[in-house]
Amino acid sequence: MHSRTLVMAATLGLMSCARQVPASATPTSTGPRAVRLLLDTPAQETHTLTQLREDVEVDATEGERTPRVVTTGQTPTLSLNGNRARLYGDAKGTQGIAVDNFLLLEVLDAHGKVSRRATVGFTEAVHMGPEIVDSVGRRAFTFEAGEVDITHLLPESAPFQVRATALDTWGVGRVSDVYLLLAPDRRADDDDLRGQ
Repeated sequence: MHSRTLVMAATLGLMSCARQVPASATPTSTGPRAVRLLLDTPAQETHTLTQLREDVEVDATEGERTPRVVTTGQTPTLSLNGNRARLYGDAKGTQGIAVDNFLLLEVLDAHGKVSRRATVGFTEAVHMGPEIVDSVGRRAFTFEAGEVDITHLLPESAPFQVRATALDTWGVGRVSDVYLLLAPDRRADDDDLRGQ
């Protein structure tokens, strides 16, 4: 019985010596995080793409008004945590992206409901019902690494998911790898240093 008491006392003593991490030492934001949004899909002739995105209509001067789906992808649930959200062609954030004709980006809330939409790429006006979908960035087939910033589409503090659909209206449809990279804004840090 005496040995049990000693073991119990020693155990309690070790537990009380265990290092307690103060709440303030817990990080409030995660570091840079890259999430693959779309997988590289080689060029295919438009007429071979069989899936239509029936809820989307494009003011097309050439080709079809109802775009065809090249590929689609969706992130897991994410949070901004004070970061910027930009599109890249690789997880390291060094390559740009390419899409023919355009990406439809849809931001989903915690309940899976679409809260915001935008397009990226080479397209005329895009309609979803009575809504004209805003375009992010310039009208082009290729974009430099990080050129497309979608931070303004995302909630500052609530969890979200981003669904991307590469769509095509004529000729050939294709998309490069597309990653969503959440990282602090380096340019803001540079500006702060310049002001000192």
